[in-house]
Amino acid sequence: LPLLLKATLLRLASGSYHPFYNGFYYNHIMNDNDDGQDKVDYFNGARLVVETSQDPVYSYSGANVTLPCHYRYEPDLGPKRKIRIKWSKLRDDYTKEQDVMVAIGKTYMAFGDFKGRAHIHRASQHEASLVISDVRLKDDGKYRCEVIDGLEDESEVVDLRLQGIVFPYQPPRGQYRLNFHEAEQVCQDQGAILANFNQLFQAWSEGLDWCNAGWLADGTVQYPIRLPRKPCGGVHLAPGIRSYGPRHRHLHRFDAFCFSSALKGEVFYLDRLVGMTLEEAKQSCQDAGAEIARVGQLYSAWKFLGLDRCSAGWLADGSVRYPIVTPRANCGPAEPGVRSFGFPSKGRFGVFCYRER
Repeated sequence: LPLLLKATLLRLASGSYHPFYNGFYYNHIMNDNDDGQDKVDYFNGARLVVETSQDPVYSYSGANVTLPCHYRYEPDLGPKRKIRIKWSKLRDDYTKEQDVMVAIGKTYMAFGDFKGRAHIHRASQHEASLVISDVRLKDDGKYRCEVIDGLEDESEVVDLRLQGIVFPYQPPRGQYRLNFHEAEQVCQDQGAILANFNQLFQAWSEGLDWCNAGWLADGTVQYPIRLPRKPCGGVHLAPGIRSYGPRHRHLHRFDAFCFSSALKGEVFYLDRLVGMTLEEAKQSCQDAGAEIARVGQLYSAWKFLGLDRCSAGWLADGSVRYPIVTPRANCGPAEPGVRSFGFPSKGRFGVFCYRER
């Protein structure tokens, strides 16, 4: 033990150790010439303050978005110093972070799905804002802006929320047939992703009431109830999100709650006098320079583009649905929504097509 303690003290005295690792070493930085030569930067005595937006930043799929982040010193240090910036994406439970990008001076590197889509926006002297281009559905979430100056390290969190819609999904095989991984896939097949709890809660607050349990992105199984009733947890429970908690991702089977964002393109309806089979419907969309729409695209067009059509049409998964913004006679229930005829094996209908703008 004395020998170990002596070795440790000698190592500390040598100054050759790294305090701890946080994407890069604090006492090991590039110089202003970016020539690979190192210099030591010690604590400067000023307090570093990092500020981000306290309100969520809203965007939609396919857009470009800027997550604001600024820093300052108290007291002010005058000329701009060479600092390091690190952006990371947080999990809902804060247990793990996904690296988004790091920047030192004019040098930066983005990681994973953010390669080619993320960079630092520096319109002012002390700005560290993150720009994400071509926003994707899974970009929704909380991001940490971390600023490091020598031994000073401060960070704040900004919330990116995509404007979107949550919809329940059952496959053609019927209710409760999907394990977690199959639920992820069916949402992806419909131009969507598995919804997270915040997205489901927002949908519930906007009126979503669904008595079938479905997977969420964190591996839990939940369902939203506005009107308590016996088959849905009982009449004595208050309205809210009912939860089964985490379930086995391979063995347990439920439906899925999918999340789709606003569209870059348009959904439109085609029909023939005698209707079309599913294969004829797909071909009609192709002839029109489009593709047969997915379920998520139809929901998005209904919510964000006001698509209202009291005519049933095929979708890519073989289901037949139609969107109603203004309820009226012979168009289903008295509430707005996307009506479903299920997955008919026979029949001739119109078709909803999707085309990029």
